[in-house]
Amino acid sequence: MPENPPAARPGGRSARVRADMVAATLAELTEQGYDRLTVDAICTRAGVHKATAYRRWGGVDGLIADALASSADQPWPVPDTGDVDEDLRQLAHQVYAVFTDAELGATPIALINAALRSDAGAAALHAFFAARHGQAAVVAARGVERGQLPPGTDPVEVVRAATAPLYHRLFLTGEPLDARTADHAAAAALLAARAGLFEARPGTPVTG
Repeated sequence: MPENPPAARPGGRSARVRADMVAATLAELTEQGYDRLTVDAICTRAGVHKATAYRRWGGVDGLIADALASSADQPWPVPDTGDVDEDLRQLAHQVYAVFTDAELGATPIALINAALRSDAGAAALHAFFAARHGQAAVVAARGVERGQLPPGTDPVEVVRAATAPLYHRLFLTGEPLDARTADHAAAAALLAARAGLFEARPGTPVTG
């Protein structure tokens, strides 16, 4: 089993090695795909010794998991226009834009697909989405505070509903993804929230 990456000092050598390995993993994964991904190629690209990679990450699945963890650490500047309808629409469009970017979209698609191929990757993917949904839930939480959504609405469930149709098309059905899909997903989530379908269960912490 891969070891958990040790805590790194900001700007220290350990942090630089991790950053280089994550960048190399993403580049190799995008170019070669999961089935052709190797620790050797990643280390060559990153300029890191293989012994270090195996000791710290254990193999390609550990590297994929850490790439997701690194991505989850990145801040997400969620919208705050004062209107939950517009905020949620913009949020859905942010997700749409990430995956449809002509130059960069292939990387997150490859990363998520690869994560589903191993237990370590799947666990990291779960943690990634939990972190992202938690960050974005402030959009719906503000809507509750402003009286734009019903009291007791679970903000995380609203965010999940506003983005789930995009992931469904990308990773399950393979249907084309367009801006209209993002608009419809956000609108449907808002309708469901206002109908009381996302009322938080007793004991559920409300994020935001």
